[in-house]
Amino acid sequence: MTDSKTILITGASSGIGAATARRLAAEGHTVVLGARRTDRLEAIRAEGGDVYVDRLDVTDRADMARFVDTAVRTHGRIDVLINNAGVMPLSRLDALLVDEWDRMIDVNVRGLLHGIAAALPHFQQQGTGHFVTVASIGAHQVSPTAAVYCATKYAAWAITEGLRQELDPAIRVTTVTPGVVESELAESISDPVARDEMRVYRANSIPADAIARAISYAVGEPAGVDVNEIIVRPAAQR
Repeated sequence: MTDSKTILITGASSGIGAATARRLAAEGHTVVLGARRTDRLEAIRAEGGDVYVDRLDVTDRADMARFVDTAVRTHGRIDVLINNAGVMPLSRLDALLVDEWDRMIDVNVRGLLHGIAAALPHFQQQGTGHFVTVASIGAHQVSPTAAVYCATKYAAWAITEGLRQELDPAIRVTTVTPGVVESELAESISDPVARDEMRVYRANSIPADAIARAISYAVGEPAGVDVNEIIVRPAAQR
């Protein structure tokens, strides 16, 4: 490890966030983990490495700002923010599960924007930094039951790409786009039709560490190399 960084990860209690936390900590980075389920974050910290835990609700703008500001005060700077928090309660639109639509918008879109708003002033003051957004293959293709979810992930892709174009090149921006990954996301699906369809869709999946490796690669590249987008999916997924 030649370039240890202070890296913040949202939604770090399970799935891609947890796998990324473990990998980056093992690589020698200082990792600050944010999520609501702090018991799971503590379990990751107990595995070793320079790991810090902070309860975080990304839908609360003030809480997101506190999370980032606390990390800056504690560690002197932050080098990377991985906006990973996301939810996926799929359903057909005619099921009218409006509260679940709102939840996806709040976490997947507003949560991302809150992260950008919290970290960007620090990155600009430092003259360097790196945003990583975990999007989804749903940003590129829409399927039945996934209209709202895909819309939020397209928004995440569009926001991140716009951010890349607007910022000084010293601040790097990466979108990591997973295909079907082993995770708890499908467990949030309350609609029975969507739940049954997802069981079939997820028959071929890859471990969350496959995405963690992609994030590690993007973060580990030299300052003059900006890895803008990586799509990682099962070989069997079409």
